[in-house]
Amino acid sequence: MNTEHRQTVLLVDDNQQALESYRLAIDDSYDTRTATGGEAALDQLDDDVDIVLLDRMMPRMHGDKVLEVIRERGVECKVAMVTAVDPDEDIVDMPFDAYLTKPVTPADLTEVVDRLGEVAQHDSITQELFALGQKRAALEAELTPAQREESSEYADLVERFETLSEQADTAVDGMGAATFERVLQDIEQSPVDG
Repeated sequence: MNTEHRQTVLLVDDNQQALESYRLAIDDSYDTRTATGGEAALDQLDDDVDIVLLDRMMPRMHGDKVLEVIRERGVECKVAMVTAVDPDEDIVDMPFDAYLTKPVTPADLTEVVDRLGEVAQHDSITQELFALGQKRAALEAELTPAQREESSEYADLVERFETLSEQADTAVDGMGAATFERVLQDIEQSPVDG
């Protein structure tokens, strides 16, 4: 992750108007790159990219495939899915860090990019805890209590989240109680219903 300079955010959406609104929302605080498709995004992906805002539904190369390739390449960037696709149990195993459902506001985008930048500075347990918290919040916003009760994927997610929460308690000494408390508060208040 790029920590000495302004962070670089790669914005990926097949809708040029959406890309421009995303860029305008964060351009003052971040260096931005834009891509109108999966192939173009992967062409621009390098170790200087800190955060990717990625649409799921794009022609030719689906956002899920782009995410898979990003992880296969080992690029250490945070990825937020920004999409009109409502979350379902399929997101549990997807290796993203945040999930925003369109339409999103400029404040939603700025908030998620800021959070991802901050979380990236923490240990791997805290980073995974944040990602699991984002998935959990997304599913809780979308699924009814009965659907959650019947979902083994959701149950596994909650169990993993609770296990990591216990492990993260031991990490407080390493990062400071105030910082850790803020990260946990961010997890609980994640903007998943934007």
